[in-house]
Parts: sequence; C-alpha cells; structure tokens
Amino acid sequence: MRMKYLLTRLRKLYRNARISQKLFLAFSLMIAIPVILVSFLYIRMQETQLYKDAMATGNSHVSWLNEQLRSRMDIIENASNTALTQKSFVDFIHSNMLVDGLRLVKFKQNQFEQMQNIIQSNAMISELSFYVDNPNLYEIWPEIYHYQKFWPQDYWAKLRDEGGAAYRLFSFKDGEQTLSYYRLVRLQGQEKKRPSIMEIRVPHSMFFSDLLQESKGDFFSVLMNESDPLQYVYNSQHEFAQKAGEGLKDILGGIHHQLDVLPQESPVKIEVGDQSYYALYRYIAPLNTYVVDIASHQALMKGPRSWYAFVVTITLCVLLLIMLLVSHTTRRIFRRLDSVLASMRQVRKGELDAMIDTGLDENERGDEIDEVAVSYNKMLHEVKRLMTQVVDKQLIAKNAQLHSLHSQINSHFLYNALESIRMLAEVQRQPAIATSLVSLGSQLRYSMQWRSDTVALREELANIQSYIQFINLMEGGSIILSSDLPQEVLRYAIPKMCMQPIVENAVHHAAPLGGSVRIQITVSVENDRLLIRIQDDGEGVDPEMLARLQAALRGDSDSPIVTSKNGLGLENVNKRVQLHYGEDCGLWIASVRGVYTCVTIRLPWENVNLGGW
Repeated sequence: MRMKYLLTRLRKLYRNARISQKLFLAFSLMIAIPVILVSFLYIRMQETQLYKDAMATGNSHVSWLNEQLRSRMDIIENASNTALTQKSFVDFIHSNMLVDGLRLVKFKQNQFEQMQNIIQSNAMISELSFYVDNPNLYEIWPEIYHYQKFWPQDYWAKLRDEGGAAYRLFSFKDGEQTLSYYRLVRLQGQEKKRPSIMEIRVPHSMFFSDLLQESKGDFFSVLMNESDPLQYVYNSQHEFAQKAGEGLKDILGGIHHQLDVLPQESPVKIEVGDQSYYALYRYIAPLNTYVVDIASHQALMKGPRSWYAFVVTITLCVLLLIMLLVSHTTRRIFRRLDSVLASMRQVRKGELDAMIDTGLDENERGDEIDEVAVSYNKMLHEVKRLMTQVVDKQLIAKNAQLHSLHSQINSHFLYNALESIRMLAEVQRQPAIATSLVSLGSQLRYSMQWRSDTVALREELANIQSYIQFINLMEGGSIILSSDLPQEVLRYAIPKMCMQPIVENAVHHAAPLGGSVRIQITVSVENDRLLIRIQDDGEGVDPEMLARLQAALRGDSDSPIVTSKNGLGLENVNKRVQLHYGEDCGLWIASVRGVYTCVTIRLPWENVNLGGW
C-alpha cells in the first residue's frame, strides 16, 4: 500500500510540474544513464569495437585489392584480344615465312610493327610472345618463337581443359618476379600440329605496383598461390614483414593451411608462438590465388587503455555542453510559446489582426513551433477571408433585393398599363406589338421577383427566350436561339440571372444591328461539374479585349470589366457564382475573331439522379 501511495504521489507531482521541469528531469536521466554505462562498460566494449572496426577495414581493403587485381587482369585480357584481332599477323606467322624474303620485310614493316605498337601502348606489359608449331617460322625475339622454345611442351592440353586461357602467378619464364597470361591460338587446318600459345608477361613490380606498398593500417597484404604454399608475393619492406623476420614463413604457412576457395564469414585465426594473427582473404579464381590481409591481435588492440581517461573527460565535457544547450533551448522554446498564447488571448478579445511574428523568410519552414505559428496565422487569415466573403455575399444579396424593390415601385400599375396596351393592340389587329408586350412583361416579372438566389434552369431559359423574341420584334433582327437540353437538366437549380447577361452580350456584340446570329446553349457534366456553354457564331471578341476579360475572370485585373448594358457584366456573374459555390466554379470565355465566342459557366454537379445523360 505504501509503495502504491508513493507511486501515485509521484505521478501527481510529475503531472502538476511545469513543462520546463519535466524536460529538465528527462534530459538529466538521459545524460546520467549514458555516463554511468560508459564509465562501467567502456573498457569491455572498446576492444570488441576495435576488433570489429579492424575486421571491417580489412575486409574493405581485401575487397579493394580484389577489384584492383581483377581490373588489371581485364587490361591484360583486353590487350590479348587486341593482339588476336591482328589476323594478318597471326596468319603470317603460321605460314611459310622463309619462302619469300620480300614478304618477310613487308611483314616486319607493317604487321610486326603494329603488334609492337600494341605492346608498347600498354605500359603494364613487358613482353608478348607467340609460340608456334611451324617448321617454316622465322623467329623474331621476343615476339615470335618456335614452339620447341616453350616449356612445358604439353601445357597446351591444360590450357585447353581450362577453357583456352590461364594465369600463372609465377610464370614459367622469369617466374620469381613475373606473372604470365597464357592463351591458345587455334587455327583451322592445324589439327595435326600443337596449337600455338600466346604468352603475356607482366613484372610483379608493375602488376602489383602500389597494391602491396606500406600502408597506414595494421594489415599486411600477401598474395598466396593456391596450389603451392611456398609461393608468395608481398612487400618485403612492410613493417609486419620486418618484425616477423624468420617467423614470417611459419605465419604464412599456417594461414595458407586454413584457406579455402569458398568464402568464409569469419577471419582465419592462428597462433604462432605467443602471438595471435587474423587473416582476411578472397580467392581470385583466374589467378588461382588468394588475396590475404594479415594483422596481429596485439597490433590491433594497442593503445586503447591509454585513451580511457581522455575519452571519459571528453564525454563529461560534451555532456555539460549538452546540458547548457538544452537549458538555453528550452528557455527559447517557452518564450516563443508565450508569444503564441499572447496572440490567442488577443484573438479571444476579438482582435483578428493579432498575427504571430515568426521571423521566417518566405521559403523557410522552421521547427514545430514555427509550423504551429504559421498555421495559426493562416487560420486567422482564412477566418478573416471567410468573414469578408460572408459579408460580401450578404451585401450582394441585399443590393439585389434593393434593386428589386426599386424596380417594383408602381410595378402593379406598370403591369396593368402593359396589359391594357396589349389588349388595345389586339383590338387594332397589331399582333406583333401584342406579342412584344407579352415578352416584355415576362422579362419584367422575372427580373423584379427575387424570391430566391437560385431558379430552375427552365425558368432562366424561358426568360432568355422571351428576351430573344422581344429583341427580334423590336430591332427586326434574326437571332436564332437553340437549346436542345434533356428534361432532367431543366430542373437543376442555377443562380438567377447568370445566363441572361451572357446572352445579352451575344445579342449586342456578336452581330451588327439587325443582323443574324445563332446562339447555341448546351449542357454537359465533366469531373463533377455542370458546364453550361453559351456559344454564338458572331464576330468574336477582339484579342486585346479577350485578354482583359479573361484576366478579370481569373481575378488578375485591377479594374472591373462590364460588358452588358444592364450593369450585370461577366465579372459580376463570375463573382456571384464563386461566392455561392467556391473559386473552382465561375465563368470562362473563349473566342476566335470572326468565328465564334463561347462562355462556359462552371457549377457544381450535385444531383445524383441525373448522372449518365
């Protein structure tokens, strides 16, 4: 019970503590625990880590040696391929070279000189020789020899069994200091003779060059012949070889005994006298050779104990510095949080301009607190924008209602007067006048009655048809309106008077007074948007005026563009639509001078029962 009470008490104290106190406690525990672990475990861990690092370094060096040796072997093989491409040279040394002295002279001046150029162009190659079983061969040393000069005579059979080419770490000729590459030269019609052999000789000093030089690491690099444990290539001036002295043969022999052509995960370990040695190796199949890195255990582990006190001192200094930095950082963090809280208190009082000064540049992101501050500023900006949008929307609605009220002054008297004139025109047999009065009355009723911001598409279309009929009668024009729309669409609600200004623009600007113009109204659904297209085949819009209209519709223009005579221009309709449905809705105009003008109204598509038409 006492333990449970104590734990409960500690939890309450921690919960009620300030954030700065919690951070200080957390960082103190994070610092104290590593210090204790480093103090008690460092000695045991250091030797293990040194061993792992040394093995990783050795493996990396062995892999590098393996890659370098294979790269140089590729150079030799490429040189042999280049030499064998000299077909005229190869054919000539297999022919009767003694039959014609002039041919031999030309051969030396051309093909033979080309072969020498190939050899001299590769600084690594000391000699390239052909051994040919040809009794009529003219020897030109050291490039061309009789096959009898090659030893052992039956080596061609081993080359054949090994695929036609092979390396020897110690060549048959000058083997102590030379690596050779042997390759069969097979020719048709030579079945009864021994195949010719091409030999490329490379001095060890050139082939291995800097690969086995003294290095700053603790590893000693050796190349060991897999088939002969007494054949090695190493740098006799290396510090390891100098210290090992006569015992080097025992070390190399013990390591060679444990080598395997299959790669091993762990290094080879041997004991020679009172010393332990590790060996990392790779088997190079073409050379039939092991690349081995050797290091003594004592050399790898030298000196770590002398660093213990130094490392502990550095660790404590770093920990102290971390504590100072943490203290400074926490103070800055809480100071910035206080500015966020102060701004929130101002907003609570109704001051929406209480933005937080982050001090960030335009492309800077900052840390999490800066991100909170930036998001908070954006939220305030969005709140102000939405409030402004609501106010604008209400203002437009009030203006429209006020306009409607002004228009309705004595509207009853105006309707009765129009009806009396219509009846008088019918009595006097003037049907054109009567029809125009009916159309005018329909337009007046539609524009003056604002029961809602939206109407059915059929109501807007009926008003437009009345308008076209009235214009044709009054101005004697020939304006054709076509709108073959599905019945389902006619029920869809759209903003009132959003199509009328567009049709009016087409009537006034698409054709000369009294001229003919065709206006086509189509509807489609694309990407959850209802698209109402109003297109005429009139004169089109001037490109400069079109650019101004498009800029105004995008919101890029500073001055409004009014294109209809009743004051409800395209820009006004576009703004009304965007206030109702958002900025991804609105108007778009396209036109080609002398061809057409098309205005598209983008509205949201929300009636799921009309999909697919």
